[in-house]
Amino acid sequence: MNFVLSSSETPELRATLRDFAEDLAKVQDYRQALVERLEAKVVDPLKLYGTQIKQTRAEIKKFKRVQSNEIKQLEKLEKLRQKSPSDRQMISQAESSAQRASVDASRTSRQLEDTVDAFQRRRLEGLQRVFLEFVTVEMVFHAKAVEVYSRACQTLGSYDPEQDLQDFQAKMWGVSGHFEARPLTDAALGLPASQSVHSTLGSQRREEEASGEDSAEETLLEDLQGQEQGPRN
Repeated sequence: MNFVLSSSETPELRATLRDFAEDLAKVQDYRQALVERLEAKVVDPLKLYGTQIKQTRAEIKKFKRVQSNEIKQLEKLEKLRQKSPSDRQMISQAESSAQRASVDASRTSRQLEDTVDAFQRRRLEGLQRVFLEFVTVEMVFHAKAVEVYSRACQTLGSYDPEQDLQDFQAKMWGVSGHFEARPLTDAALGLPASQSVHSTLGSQRREEEASGEDSAEETLLEDLQGQEQGPRN
């Protein structure tokens, strides 16, 4: 939009607005790059924690099932010992089942501990890395934006309105400082071409009407003079 608006401005202002618009466009490009980098460096890694949390929950559920089985086997063994203390075969089988359940529970517990510890380590290190990436990406963007905005500020500050004013005065009033009709163009006044054409046609029409009125007055005077001379003769 800045380019469209500046097309009808004076030369110095047009060049200034063009450079200013280019700087603003660069900032927008940096802003788009900022969004893309945040998506890749921050948002996507954070989404992975959802999958890791699901895996950890699955390990916890598995541990609870194994632990529940161990408790059942121990309870079964205890009931057999109370009801049938002389049935060594049944008690031996129950002891073996309880022992296997205890081994499975111990192994699952160690796996769960390793999984939770690994998840916690990844989470802490990952959060550190993600937020470092976030700060770095933001710093790079703001550094680039400040650089471009500083250049835009210098561009606007170096603009000299006097040069455009002199150019405008030269087009409006001519070099001598007096009004001249020929340099006064539609572009200098900011009028559309159609308005200029209608203005010119209107001036010509008024001149023709004025010329016609003068001719009619002269004809009327001649007729009156002829009528006065006729009776006198």
